[in-house]
Amino acid sequence: MVEHITPENFEEKIVKSDLPVLIDFWAPWCGPCKMMGPVFEELSTVYEGKINFVKINTEDYPELAGPFGIQGIPTLVLAKDGKEVNRLVGFLPKDLLKQRIDSML
Repeated sequence: MVEHITPENFEEKIVKSDLPVLIDFWAPWCGPCKMMGPVFEELSTVYEGKINFVKINTEDYPELAGPFGIQGIPTLVLAKDGKEVNRLVGFLPKDLLKQRIDSML
């Protein structure tokens, strides 16, 4: 299940998470982000219990994207203890994204 992050739940869901967190930085007007959405959603079930999948709308919450230095979207950031450990930029098809996630674990 993919959770949507707000300033209110950022600390709990990202910084204090026991599991690594894959953050999808996106915006509603972004075409590649719309393509990434279903792929991200589907993979969230594959990695359930191993990685938490969350989304941050950069248009609604630019203050959450800023500290990660997000310059383009979609950007996926793998975080542990609230700190970035890896980054993927741009749309990736499901098989390629799964391969990249596996290599990051």
